[in-house]
Amino acid sequence: MKKILLPLIVLIFVACGGGEQELNIAETDDVQTLKTELSKQKKALRETEKKIEELTDRIGILDPASKVKKRRLVNAAPLQRKDFERFIEMQGNVEIDKTGYASSEMGGRITQLTVREGDFITEGQLIAVTDGETMNRNIDEIRKALELATTVYQKRERLWRQNIGTEIEYLAAKNEMERLEKSILSAQSQLGKVNVYSPMSGIVDRVMVNQGEVTGPGTPIIQILKTGRVKVVADLPEIYMRSVKVGDRVEIEFPALGITRTAPISSFGRSINANNRTFQAEVYLNNSSGLLKPNLMALMLIKEFEARDAIVLPTELIQQDVSGKDYIYVKSICGNDGDCAKKVFIETGENYEAETQITAGLDGSEMIITAGARSLSDGELIKIIEAKEG
Repeated sequence: MKKILLPLIVLIFVACGGGEQELNIAETDDVQTLKTELSKQKKALRETEKKIEELTDRIGILDPASKVKKRRLVNAAPLQRKDFERFIEMQGNVEIDKTGYASSEMGGRITQLTVREGDFITEGQLIAVTDGETMNRNIDEIRKALELATTVYQKRERLWRQNIGTEIEYLAAKNEMERLEKSILSAQSQLGKVNVYSPMSGIVDRVMVNQGEVTGPGTPIIQILKTGRVKVVADLPEIYMRSVKVGDRVEIEFPALGITRTAPISSFGRSINANNRTFQAEVYLNNSSGLLKPNLMALMLIKEFEARDAIVLPTELIQQDVSGKDYIYVKSICGNDGDCAKKVFIETGENYEAETQITAGLDGSEMIITAGARSLSDGELIKIIEAKEG
């Protein structure tokens, strides 16, 4: 049959003008002549193509075995099983686990301040020195009173030994002297507290009293944030109270830093926020590097559903018929015609991040049509142009 087709095409070409004298294009400079020739050749080509199509159809009728059946070009990939997980994604913030203050026990004018905001300090580090002027004056006054009390006592003691005076007078003088001795020792001990030390390690968040200013006893001089250990706090809707529990491991993403941490939920809030019906979840994280700053935004990913060895498909591959039933197309074999598309109805379960769990309809051995499925029909012949490996 192919031997007959070629002479027929030649005859058609001749009939359409192939026998006319051919124009020498290379030697022709007239543009209009060239345009006319181009138009004539295009017309001849269209007529030739039409004749070829008619001949092909006629040959297909006379010799059906020679007709090539049309196939839809598609992509396909083997179905895979994997663990399917769905997460709750809640926004949270980094908070400092502990805040402390350094203050002077005795007060006074700050003569030396050794730290600045943002400095990292350790527990017991000297952070300020007060002048202790008031305490020095008190010690001087007590010392003078002690000298007088000592003289009175000595005189009362001599008189008492001579049986002059009363025992009460002698004991009162002795008691006053001893009281003042203890007072001066106590004042001297307080004077040693002019140095102010840090009660904890952390970052100096605020300097509240500057050098040269006067601070009172117990008045905070600096505020310290303990940044070595932080917590991420997020508000969860109350509907998740039964599905999430302390100890569940969660992922914490920090978009600004491009890092992710994994840690267990440490605790939950003791009450429900009446305004938004949420409760707090807290996750403690090590922050020895100091990278996690207070109020840094975080995303808390809490696993609320998990299915092991599940059949999972990209959600975009799932189609619905007019009755609302879900289906997909898989590669099948249609007798001697070879590969064809098979419409398979499925039942779906949970979905997350553009993936859907398949609960019925597939066994996991199928080859799924991934591209070109939207225009297919059941039983249509296909040709796989790209088959991804499993």
